[in-house]
Amino acid sequence: MKSVVAIVNQKGGVGKSTTAINLAAYLSEKGEKILVLDMDPQANATSGLGVSVGDEGCMYDVLIEGRPLASVARQTKVAGLHVAPASISLVGAEVEMVSALSRETKLKRAISKLPPGTYDRILIDCPPSLDLLTLNALTAANEVLIPVQCEYYALEGLTQLMQSIRMVREELNPELRIGGVLLTMYDPRTNLAKQVAEEVRSFFGERVFETIIPRNVRLSEAPSYGIPVAMYAPKSTGAEAYESVATEVMARG
Repeated sequence: MKSVVAIVNQKGGVGKSTTAINLAAYLSEKGEKILVLDMDPQANATSGLGVSVGDEGCMYDVLIEGRPLASVARQTKVAGLHVAPASISLVGAEVEMVSALSRETKLKRAISKLPPGTYDRILIDCPPSLDLLTLNALTAANEVLIPVQCEYYALEGLTQLMQSIRMVREELNPELRIGGVLLTMYDPRTNLAKQVAEEVRSFFGERVFETIIPRNVRLSEAPSYGIPVAMYAPKSTGAEAYESVATEVMARG
């Protein structure tokens, strides 16, 4: 497997699920076998890919009941793209894992049991908090993708996130690295967006993707149809941006 990528930012509404859905779709279109792990109880990535939780189970069953990850992964409408769905029951998983043995490595162990060659890359959509679910994702991943919205308070909390990544690297996962920082919700008409983009680039340097995700109504509409923007509005600016990000991700390895 090329990489396990945790899409993380403890701020909500920055484009984590949008990035997970659309980056996964374009990587699949480019020939990779992709699995999206939805670790967010809100299950936005699950519904955005047109999947609902059924008898096959969800990530709660994987983390708490020990169900094999391969058995809950569901085929989406995109060839080569599967999703392991989330549900509101993940809220309970957070509580139940507190007293569990090796609670930080449950997801890592589940991923390690996937048959070799099943997927080329795994994308983990994390909840908007630095909780035990996110900690599991950071422990299981070998790289982090951080979406940062080009709006006021964008850098708020990033210091805490970087400290959490550093702690996980020191205590649980020494191979964890920042794979990329993605600027999202960019409005070129405002000076504020340009200033935020400049600040993020000065802070993270080359780790920031060249492609910037614009504010785009098609990106907002696509999840309501249960399909990625690549299928909903492939000629939109949002679609073209995520296709470009997928190209950058593959170039980085």
